[in-house]
Amino acid sequence: MAALAGDAGPLLRLQEFSCERDGRMLFQGLDLAVGPGECVELRGPNGSGKSTLIRAVAGLYPDYTGSIRSAECLYVGHRPGLAVLLSAEENLRWYAALRPGGPGVSAALERVGMAGYERVACQHMSAGQQRRVALARLVLCPAPLWLLDEPLTALDAAGQQLVLDLIEDQRRRGGAALCATHQPLDLAGARVLDLADAAPAGAPS
Repeated sequence: MAALAGDAGPLLRLQEFSCERDGRMLFQGLDLAVGPGECVELRGPNGSGKSTLIRAVAGLYPDYTGSIRSAECLYVGHRPGLAVLLSAEENLRWYAALRPGGPGVSAALERVGMAGYERVACQHMSAGQQRRVALARLVLCPAPLWLLDEPLTALDAAGQQLVLDLIEDQRRRGGAALCATHQPLDLAGARVLDLADAAPAGAPS
């Protein structure tokens, strides 16, 4: 996967992009460009390849053909990706060490409504609270391109609005977001890409 240098042009470009899983072609011949300030929602039925596409762009899924050219990206999966025996602070310090330069753990937790939970072990949090801690990575570890897999999962109405606000902040800064989601985000100006349209002929819908 090649990196895109500078801020000219798209932050992500897929060309003739196809993915296969378990011997089955999910989608093929996909062309996509995501520019600064954009949000693209990946839609499609279960098994259409939304999560697979996101993971391939993140460098976590190798079974694809075509080309991926991407700016620096940050992936947040549909699972929180937390060590539940560790506290919120301990989890986020690990991420901050991998990608320094953010506002700090306390500020990130405050932004996602988790101030005061710094030393609480994640195993003692609800699914929604764990999700908020995972989302704090978006604040803690800035990146031009966000890759979000089902970002509204396990969140109440206030938590879902938080996600939308974070994405809008990212867009205003000139960043972009690619989101695999069953739930419409309803963000102004967002584009929708239905992977069912890129399914090979004869694939189940």
